[in-house]
Amino acid sequence: MGKRDKVDGDRLEFIPPQMPTLVEQPPQDEGWVHEAWLDGYRTQIIIDKGGVRLYSKNGRDWTTKYWPIALALELPCRAAILDGEVIVSGEQGTPDSPVLEAAIWNEPSRLVFVAFDILHLDGRNLAPWPLLQRKQALRRLVEPGVRKIQYSEHFECGALAILRAIEKAGLDGIISKRADSPYRSGPSKTWLKARYLRKPISNLRGW
Repeated sequence: MGKRDKVDGDRLEFIPPQMPTLVEQPPQDEGWVHEAWLDGYRTQIIIDKGGVRLYSKNGRDWTTKYWPIALALELPCRAAILDGEVIVSGEQGTPDSPVLEAAIWNEPSRLVFVAFDILHLDGRNLAPWPLLQRKQALRRLVEPGVRKIQYSEHFECGALAILRAIEKAGLDGIISKRADSPYRSGPSKTWLKARYLRKPISNLRGW
């Protein structure tokens, strides 16, 4: 068991995130699952003997900025590393990026963490597992419902149909992931993101 897998010894370490590649169209062949592209801040949660810590995608400790999420975190595990995004839910229930930074400083109670992957659980390194197995482990850990820690649902049907549905909901696009892929830090061709042209890419956050 490596240093990263220790539960009762050293604290778990931040893992650089896997980053999706921007594409014009989502993949249409089989073997992919699709999730909503949330317009938030990519965040990693680490739970271990030392408590709860939240990190930005660059490895900066943002626990004090996201303190309501840290205080609300009660999961049935001793140690875990979760990958996801911090968002602010808008009036229609969709992520509201323009008010995210303001909420961090002025209304942190509105912050929500949406978990879409799990890399470690109680001494087990889950990064080599296929994506769908990791999602199953994450789904058992994060209870459904509207709360501070939410689970990012995935879909296995046609990507274009999902893209149209997500567009109607006011989201930015979809993230497509190979169902059988392990988690690997850095730029990835097994994670793809397809956005809409209604806003310039410079305005897209999170990813």
